[in-house]
Amino acid sequence: MIDKRSETPSPLCIKKLIQFNLPLYKISIMKKIFFLIQLILPFLSFSQTAKIKIDLDRVIDSIDPNIYGVFMEPIHFSGRRLGLSDTSNFNTLYGNLYDPNSSLADKDGFRKDYIDAMKELKVTNMRWPGGNFLMGYDWKDGIGPKEQRPVRINLAWGGVDNNHVGTDEWMKLNQSIGSENIVCVNLGLANIMDAVYWVEYCNYKEGTYYSDLRAKNGHKEPYNVRIWDLGNEVDGLPWELGHKNVDDYIEIAREAAKAMKAVDNTIKLVACGSSWYSQGTWDDWNRKVIAGLGDRIDYLSIHSYWENSPEYYGLMGASAMTFEERIKLAANEIESITAVKGYKNPIRISVDEWGSFGRSFLNVLPVAQSLNSFIRHADVVKMGNFTMMTSLLSNDPQKGTFKSPLFYTFKLFSNNCRGSSINTYVACDTFSAGKYKGIPYLDVSTVYAKEKSSVIINVINRHKDKAITTEIVNQSGNFSGKPSISEVTASDLSEAFSFDKQKEYLPVSKDATVKGNKIVYSFPPHSFTQIIVKVE
Repeated sequence: MIDKRSETPSPLCIKKLIQFNLPLYKISIMKKIFFLIQLILPFLSFSQTAKIKIDLDRVIDSIDPNIYGVFMEPIHFSGRRLGLSDTSNFNTLYGNLYDPNSSLADKDGFRKDYIDAMKELKVTNMRWPGGNFLMGYDWKDGIGPKEQRPVRINLAWGGVDNNHVGTDEWMKLNQSIGSENIVCVNLGLANIMDAVYWVEYCNYKEGTYYSDLRAKNGHKEPYNVRIWDLGNEVDGLPWELGHKNVDDYIEIAREAAKAMKAVDNTIKLVACGSSWYSQGTWDDWNRKVIAGLGDRIDYLSIHSYWENSPEYYGLMGASAMTFEERIKLAANEIESITAVKGYKNPIRISVDEWGSFGRSFLNVLPVAQSLNSFIRHADVVKMGNFTMMTSLLSNDPQKGTFKSPLFYTFKLFSNNCRGSSINTYVACDTFSAGKYKGIPYLDVSTVYAKEKSSVIINVINRHKDKAITTEIVNQSGNFSGKPSISEVTASDLSEAFSFDKQKEYLPVSKDATVKGNKIVYSFPPHSFTQIIVKVE
């Protein structure tokens, strides 16, 4: 009976109070109380304890370790492109990851600091050689004696490529890391037979031209590459070499798939989903590719880089919703078209290029949110490749490489989040950003590692300034033992990572008390926290 316009008791309310024989002075006091309640109610609701509920029976699916993959290509940055003098040059591969003259190089010319870092991260696979570079690349230029390999113009990125890192070198790099090779074939400026011969070189045992050439080059046994990408970002008209419209892409990809599987029918194939989001018709490309290639493929590729925003909540909220939408829409399209077409083969999503660009903590939380998204969509996202492998290890040109919060955040996921994804209930305050309303401040994923009788709870507090006290409830039983809690945060969100501060970047260990099936924890503002706790 409160008049919301005046936030005081309505005349009808006052009349009823008088009927109860209350004195007028008490009615006046009650009017003030009503007013105060209305005044403080918004603040009371904001300060409510958030809640996370975990039910171990609500399994989404098993988490595929292949979501912890990386992407690598030789991107050349010339001084002119960077606004510097023409003498300034940088390549993500040559002179960086591959540098035979470095004191850190292994016997194959690759830097051991990068290899050791990828081994520590337990990286599961590497997608190569591109990327935009791929669509103007001839793999045959990168085999045989290095001194005999032709030097080519890097058509995608500028500069030149001496082809010293080719198929056999990529294989050695992945062997050193312990990661799987994901090879992307050129369906841009190359032809189908180039892709077929590449499968023959890598996978055919012996007795053919390219299998014998592999043996001649020192690798008698086949590499048995399992997963092959059918081109890269083929819809990218403004930037991609050998761009094709969707009908032409479907035709060449179908024929390539048929011919490649004639060489090795055990291989898995990845079709190009759309990467041209600004065009506004990317979902139409995906639908047509799924409908036209669905019976030939095992994965649909999505490239989804975190959308930059000058505003904090735009970056943490709107960009997160966009990232999530791209996965949801593609998953829905796969489900609906599979049902209509009656495909017998499951089609999964491979987010084989993703990341957030920058060298500060502002770019770390988007990476944690991306990995949370992969875990929440474990039923359909079965592969991911972070861009770029070398970015996971920060680099000071004068002092060397070092581990930043980005490295430790990726490590907490890739080392610990193995098992089953659990559908988790989250109740907390929300905010709005861009076109999106009701974005929860807490971004959460939960993993159940059954063999360890543990749950791993990953929480990003997206609030810029406020800690959020949260009650975590296990609805399947009790928690037990002392939780292992790791926090990653920063006091300065935009400060560039520094070699001299690398010791400050280690995750901070925290404590919490288990009381039966509950844990109460306060998540700091703009932070990523991982809680590992035993369950009974």
